[in-house]
Amino acid sequence: MPPTRNRRGDRDKTRRPGGPRRTGRPQDLVRRTAFDVIRAVETRDAYANLLLPSRLRDRGLTGRDAALATELTYGTLRGRGTYDAVLALCSDRELRRIDAPLLDVLRLGAHQILGTRIPPHAAVGTAVELARSVSGPGQAKFANAVLRKVAGRDLDAWLAIVAPPDADTTTRLSIAHSHPKWIVSALRDALGPDRDEIDALLAADNARPLVTLVARPGRATLEELYEAGAEPAPYSPYAAVLSEGDPAGVAAVRDGRAAVQDEASQMVALALTAAPLDGRDSRWADLCAGPGGKAGLLSALATERGARLLASDVQPHRAGLVVHAVDDQSGIIAADGTVPAWRPGAFDRVIVDAPCTGLGALRRRPEARWRRGPGSVAELGSLQRKLLTNALDSVRPGGVVAYVTCSPHLAETRVVVDDVLRARQDVERLDSPAVLASVAPDLTGLGEGPYAQFWPHRHGTDAMFLALLRRTD
Repeated sequence: MPPTRNRRGDRDKTRRPGGPRRTGRPQDLVRRTAFDVIRAVETRDAYANLLLPSRLRDRGLTGRDAALATELTYGTLRGRGTYDAVLALCSDRELRRIDAPLLDVLRLGAHQILGTRIPPHAAVGTAVELARSVSGPGQAKFANAVLRKVAGRDLDAWLAIVAPPDADTTTRLSIAHSHPKWIVSALRDALGPDRDEIDALLAADNARPLVTLVARPGRATLEELYEAGAEPAPYSPYAAVLSEGDPAGVAAVRDGRAAVQDEASQMVALALTAAPLDGRDSRWADLCAGPGGKAGLLSALATERGARLLASDVQPHRAGLVVHAVDDQSGIIAADGTVPAWRPGAFDRVIVDAPCTGLGALRRRPEARWRRGPGSVAELGSLQRKLLTNALDSVRPGGVVAYVTCSPHLAETRVVVDDVLRARQDVERLDSPAVLASVAPDLTGLGEGPYAQFWPHRHGTDAMFLALLRRTD
């Protein structure tokens, strides 16, 4: 087969016959980067928020190119449910019969057409070129036909077809807001009497979150973060919001004196430290400490109070990450939080940030909604109960336990706490909203108590759950 030639007739040494065309244009690299991350999420269970920054650095994408790659990656992952419903109407093949890489190209193209300001003809053209690179010229023709049909209507017009007002509520919300049906149902149940807020909650899940920083007390100040371009945050006395820019560009973050941490995550840690107790207050523990977000804040506060934090995680590599978050006064071990590794009643304050489905962090990890099914809730329930039981055994009478999950699912929150306490007579529930209000008087909308639930649409945070429990004599 003769070598390919460029427009001047010279041999093109950069391209194999039938191979991907290398135009060198930044926009092609932007879309290819988004596609590669989406494929890694699909095939390797990668996390987009961890993989994408490294891909951007490796490929030298900065500024607008990095912003576009980020929008295309997260937008496609968030909108997958909606885009699949539209693509199913525009394709003469069932989606399950389309090769997975090509289907991801179609989703990426659909997001460009329906979810961005990119002109439709440019969105179709670049997606077709990507399809040619990924799947060859024959599949590029198929992609062109499908995406031209997608471009025939805007998003509102498509939603009127795929999620009509007369559809049952769960189906309509699932397609319109790109959430699996089981998650829609679970979130409506968690809202309880406020279930009419479900549209706002689902929409907030699909909004790009702001970057929130924490100035670890005694190590960094808010003024330092403000000077780096951050702005005041509404609740945490240690939080600042970075509306634009790379957190790694902030000196305090690079040095480990500050960090990226959602404001609800800060608040539940602060609630543990603000809960009243009598007697000794010198021994604190974090039983699920990795990778170190809450442990970093608790460590700094413990040092200021003359207390000492023990940070523990069952996975050694996660326990190793905590080293970079805590100060030298804190202890770090790799230990199973469901099994006592210390004598009963050893601690005054204990936090359990229990492994969960992560339904409260869908803004930051949009792919999580497609990875888990309702069976995950049952699988995690036993672990959550064991962790809470061991935490209660590990705290002394008069001491306090904070049970925390980044999920509002009832089966991971109040049901777990109620089940564990049903078998115990030595625990009382504290009024978590009241304790949080003592830290942030403007913080409302957490529920009637005794538990507290943060919400993205109310607080602009992850949907973090908190139960404060005190051991009694």
